[in-house]
Amino acid sequence: MRYFLPAAALAMLAAGCSRTENEPGPGGVTVSEAKALDDAAEMLESRDAAAPAADEAATREETAK
Repeated sequence: MRYFLPAAALAMLAAGCSRTENEPGPGGVTVSEAKALDDAAEMLESRDAAAPAADEAATREETAK
């Protein structure tokens, strides 16, 4: 019981330090907005990596004609 109270107080302090979804994050956007921007950038990068393969296939089809 002697260590319970300090441990409980420490746990409450640590829980209070976590970020919420609507706190300002990097660049003045909220944490959830920053995550959405990161997800969108990742999606665009993966789409850009797939685009050259599609362009090569279209070029081969045009050359074959």
